[in-house]
Amino acid sequence: MASVTVRKLDEEVVSRLKRRAARNNRSLEGEVRDILEKATGDEVDMEEKRRMFIEMSDKMLKMTRGTKQTPSEVIIREMRDAADRGLTDATSSRC
Repeated sequence: MASVTVRKLDEEVVSRLKRRAARNNRSLEGEVRDILEKATGDEVDMEEKRRMFIEMSDKMLKMTRGTKQTPSEVIIREMRDAADRGLTDATSSRC
């Protein structure tokens, strides 16, 4: 395993890390390790999420190509107007 040394940390940062470690029943080193693992683990997840988003967007584009679309601001305005009038489903006639 590798080691990392961080120099010139503000004392307040170290104090907050120690309090956080105590709350989580960990040592300061264990808390910092957990923070670093979580921070770097998301990188892979974000790439996968980005890939899935693009894939889903492409599928939706293919499914709706050529279909008349109502701008979202129009739908939102209709829903707000209906709510003001006490109606519940302003968009029931839309596809």
